[in-house]
This record gives sequence, structure tokens and C-alpha cells, in this order.
Amino acid sequence: MKMTRVLVVAISILLAHNLSISRLFAEAPTTPKILFTSTRDGNREIYTMNPDGSEQVRLTHHPANDLRAVWSPTGEQILFISDRDGVRDLFLMDSDGSNIRRVFKKEVYRGRPAWSPDGTQIAYMHLRWDIDEYPTYIATLGEENEEELIMNAHNPVWSPDGTEIACSISAQIKIVNVRTETQKRPLSRKIVDRQWQMSWSTVGNKIAFIGNKHPLPDLNGLDLKEARALHKAWEDKHTVFIMNSDGSGFKQLVAEAGPEASGPAISPNGEEVLYTQEIKGLLHIFKVDVNSGVTTQLTHIGHIFQANSGGDWFDPEYALSVSPRPELLTTMWGKLKIKQNSQ
Repeated sequence: MKMTRVLVVAISILLAHNLSISRLFAEAPTTPKILFTSTRDGNREIYTMNPDGSEQVRLTHHPANDLRAVWSPTGEQILFISDRDGVRDLFLMDSDGSNIRRVFKKEVYRGRPAWSPDGTQIAYMHLRWDIDEYPTYIATLGEENEEELIMNAHNPVWSPDGTEIACSISAQIKIVNVRTETQKRPLSRKIVDRQWQMSWSTVGNKIAFIGNKHPLPDLNGLDLKEARALHKAWEDKHTVFIMNSDGSGFKQLVAEAGPEASGPAISPNGEEVLYTQEIKGLLHIFKVDVNSGVTTQLTHIGHIFQANSGGDWFDPEYALSVSPRPELLTTMWGKLKIKQNSQ
């Protein structure tokens, strides 16, 4: 009886501090897992699978579209996009798909979310269709304040130490200092003309991205059919590249032959990269070994074009063993993570 009263008091304290009981007991996966989106059950839902493609498990169950899920640094939570409230916005859930809740009270069209290495902040895009602008914002979880980092920057991803964000500006990769907002360009457009959809490894300081070595063709003077065919042929040359964050070690991972590749996600150790590509009229998820170039198809189920897409890795070997603490600076958390993974 005494123990029961103690438990009731403890739960009351948690509720008084606006803490979720299910969040307290949320557990991270004990083995490596990949998040992805699939339409196999009728609409976009979020699933997990093992890195070899086995044990594909559905996490979300809602008639709306749920997509672009990313793991928190500890693996206890998942950040994703959903239009279940009418507009595509950011939501959180525990690693097993439970305890789904909004990130912000005010509904705004937000997309392309990314966690900071310390787990206290997120970066994402605001999509302003009315004025055709796509600014990247940063926000601290649990707070309603949003800070605009840079205008018309696509697909933000954090550096491992949390001091920088890579994004695509005018179809070129730019690395932006979070505090000073200074920018640097690691890769010349002469090497890869179009660069976007980045993913930054937890260790090894490698960035995987989608690129196209060929300039956009001139479509002036062509009839509609010819223009579409030429543009499609150019799009099909979008493929997967990898480099160090300073632009060195540049390497093409997937051949240009075949349909365009998209959605790269580099493994925490920097040794494998997920990507999405059409095969037999359906989108499926593949992974490529950075060193050997061996490609493996991970998904095979689907009946409409957008069958499977995206991907985000979690590996407990490369995750901090404790939950993020807001009082720790992002840069300190990143340094601890790098130190832990180097041991």
C-alpha cells in the first residue's frame, strides 16, 4: 500500500511538470534499425526494418499521410511529418509508434525535419507556397519559439558536433554556421552541377547527397513532348555521391544508368548509404556499400508507384546511452558523441 502511494505521488509530480509517462518509459531499439515510408497498406505510413531489410514493422496507423521519419539521437523518439490535422506539420512519437503528439501548437506547413546531435533542437523547412519561399528554421523542443536560420535553404542536416547545418541553396550544398550564419561551399559546381538531399554521418564526417553532373538542358524551342523527354532523361542522371565535409574524398556511389536516385541516408558509421530508386514501375529502398559498391535491395512490397521511400538509420552502438539534457550545449553534446564513438 505504501509503495502504491509513492507511485501515485511520483506520477502526479510528472503530470504537474507536463512530462509524459510514456515518454519516461520510452525505450530505444537494442539493435540497428531503419525508418522508412511505405504505401503498401493504402497510404503513407512509417515502418521500421533491420539493415538487411528483414522484420519490416508498421509503426503508424492513420488514414492521413505519415512520412519522412527521423530517429532522435538516443533512439527513444521519432520525429516525422503528418497531415493528420489538415496541414503537413511535425509530430513526435515514441520508438514503438505510441504517444503521438504535435511538436508545435500553431499549425504551419513544415517539412524535412532533422535532429540536432544533442537532441534538444530540430531544424526544418517552412513551406510558404503563397510567396514561394522555403526558409530553414531552428527550434528548441518543448518551446514555441522558432528562429529563422537562412532563406530558401532546402533539406537541412546537422553536423556531428552541432555547430553547422548543411543545406542546399540554389542547388548547391552550403554549410552554415549555426551561430554566425557564415556559409562555405565544400564542392564546386564544376564537379557536380546540382547538389541536394544531404545526409551527414555520425562519425567519419562524411556527407552523402544526391547530385547531377550534367547542367539542366536548354528546353527552349522544343515542343512539349520533346521537352518532357529531354528533362526526364536529365532527371534520370540524378544519383548518389559521397564526400568529406570539406569536399575531399569525393566519390560517386551509384551509376547514372536507370531511373533517378533520391533520399540518401548515410549509416552512422559512414560505411553504407540508403537511397530510393524506381524498379519495375515502383519505388524501392536500396543500400550501397561505400567501399565495395555492392548494392542491396531492401524493400520488395508495393502496388503503387510511391511504394517505399526515404530512410533513416539508428544504431545503438553510435548513440549516447543517456537522454539529452537541455542544460548541455549542442556543441558539448556533439563532442561527447564523437569521443564516445572513437573509443
